[in-house]
Amino acid sequence: MQASDTLMYREAHEAADVVARQFAANEAVVSALARTLRAQPPRFIVTCARGSSDHAAAYAKYVFETQLGIVTASASPSVTSIYAAEQQWRDALFIAISQSGKSPDLLRNAQAAKLAGARVVALVNVEDSPLAAIADTVIPLHAGPERSVAATKSYIAALAAVLHLCARWHGDPALVAALQRLPDALRAGWDADWSPLSEGLLGAHNLFVVGRGFGLGIALEAALKFKETCGLHAEAFSAAEVKHGPMALVGPAFPVLVFAQDDDTLQGTLAVADEFRRRGAQVFVAAPGVDGAGTLPVPGGLPAMCTPLLIVQSFYRAASELALRRGFNPDVPPHLNKVTETV
Repeated sequence: MQASDTLMYREAHEAADVVARQFAANEAVVSALARTLRAQPPRFIVTCARGSSDHAAAYAKYVFETQLGIVTASASPSVTSIYAAEQQWRDALFIAISQSGKSPDLLRNAQAAKLAGARVVALVNVEDSPLAAIADTVIPLHAGPERSVAATKSYIAALAAVLHLCARWHGDPALVAALQRLPDALRAGWDADWSPLSEGLLGAHNLFVVGRGFGLGIALEAALKFKETCGLHAEAFSAAEVKHGPMALVGPAFPVLVFAQDDDTLQGTLAVADEFRRRGAQVFVAAPGVDGAGTLPVPGGLPAMCTPLLIVQSFYRAASELALRRGFNPDVPPHLNKVTETV
């Protein structure tokens, strides 16, 4: 089997078309929601999700807080679903992110948020799902059927939906214009050569994935994908936190994958990568405009908020190749199902 034969590879390859389709189909609903939110700003934003969708929520936190100045926090689903603790969510914006829209704990939290007076928005791929039925506003991901257990195009679609909402809510013409260029950038980035990563991690047992700011969410996502598709233990850290203890593990037999975007976090993140190299670690860096040994190409020319979508698309392609090289089928990870129905 070649990587291009896997569903994971083929579905990740669809991301550019998915994003273009989503932006066109959702313009009316996103613009209407943005007008409402500008007229009646929420006191704060709460995100609720599991797995890859929660990594999209981590990205949303940085987007909303940096661009809108609104505190954004992640809900712990068990607080409502298991402990049945009432939450003070009146006048909040509650954003639930899900591929299937039917995990019981997510549904309970969305229902509780609505009863508590929050505006509930669902970013969901299945438009007729139970979550969509609860929500005040549904922003469909338009990813189409995703058959690989490993989420790829639905994750990128969730990031794109966050960007679309932020661009219209904030009213930023530059970001709106960038979104029009994003699908073509994804198409161009698909052919970026990340083979050094799939070759370099063939015999690895553990690694760190490091990001910061907009890139932290995709670091979390990559660490999850390494575990579920490649049988490789990986942990994600912020470049600001990895030096507070975890760095003690890093050395010649402990590789590191670093994601960065061209913003105020770039130099600090690259400095951490350099420190890892001085410790003898094999370091891979994915960042636009960065070259040299161990670098992985990333298209430039878009705002830093867009870079994580380009990086994670290339990562998915490399991960599907690495999984096969390590003897795994990335479409059917052991012991996992497509939909995890957590209570």
